[in-house]
Amino acid sequence: MINRRKTKQISVGNVKIGGDAPISVQSMCNTDTRDIAKTLDQIGELASAGCEIARLAVLNKDAAEAIKDIAAKSPIPLVADIHFDYRLALKCIENGINALRINPGNIGRKEHTVKVVQEAKAHNIPIRIGINAGSLEKEFAELDLPLSEKMIKSALRHIEILEDLNFYDIKLSLKSSDVPTTIEAYQKVSKIIDYPLHLGVTEAGTLKSGLIKSSVGLGTLLSQGIGDTIRVSLTENPVEEVEAGFGILKALNLRKKGINFISCPTCGRTQIDLIGLAKKVEEKFKNLDLPITIAVMGCPVNGPGEAKHADFGIAGAIGEGYIFKKGEIIARVKETDLINSLEKIIMETYG
Repeated sequence: MINRRKTKQISVGNVKIGGDAPISVQSMCNTDTRDIAKTLDQIGELASAGCEIARLAVLNKDAAEAIKDIAAKSPIPLVADIHFDYRLALKCIENGINALRINPGNIGRKEHTVKVVQEAKAHNIPIRIGINAGSLEKEFAELDLPLSEKMIKSALRHIEILEDLNFYDIKLSLKSSDVPTTIEAYQKVSKIIDYPLHLGVTEAGTLKSGLIKSSVGLGTLLSQGIGDTIRVSLTENPVEEVEAGFGILKALNLRKKGINFISCPTCGRTQIDLIGLAKKVEEKFKNLDLPITIAVMGCPVNGPGEAKHADFGIAGAIGEGYIFKKGEIIARVKETDLINSLEKIIMETYG
């Protein structure tokens, strides 16, 4: 049982973050925000995959104007990602954005920061301070300190700016492409502040390498009770980020969305296309939101017993297979009928 770190609770739209709220899964659209139709289509795809908050890049005035139509039609809360231009933040607030990702020390004169904070406070909009190891301010980048400590110093400076303006609806991220640096930064800052933390390993890579880095980095922190929201950053369709995020949370028993899928590694006893079968079963049931475990095992001799903790499963044989429930074989069917027969049994059980 993982004991989560207790943090201050904030709200991004109707999603609670921190406190006793579930760890939320986020992603970021890779569309041009000015293209309202494409952006809404992608938000819809993310929401269908389970994404709970989506971030949008707001690069210019036209993108900020597009937020009005996007926010009005979005099925999930939205965060505007803004760098340097305080006017874009003000326009996004006016147009219905649910949160800002902006570093208050980087948007010019103090009066600019004051204006953004005043409007955010008036509209109950939280601010995520996003520290990135690759873009630290010169004053911190040049310090003779470990990178994780430089990141924390930058974060604390930005937090201080907001707190001095009596603004406390804050979320923080401290991302690096280096996994140990990311882990160290979050571990250290979690002992200093009680604001909710958004976890991520930035620029993690493509699907395979990015999943490995994110699973190690986020998994380590989450297992220590650190983290209130997560994003698995991948050079891939952002829907993959959402599925990976829930996968990490499910592996740690922190969220229960969807089935728990398990399969055995292949070995010399396997007499069926186990790799192909496992992929087909996982794809078939990926959108089934039931609190069950489904197993795909390579042989009928050991498979059902080894996966007896699974609610349902398949064990392959030559040209056929066995369907089992809690380790007990309940059906023997042709290989071509395995998946459909398994689906029928599950649906009969759960209506």
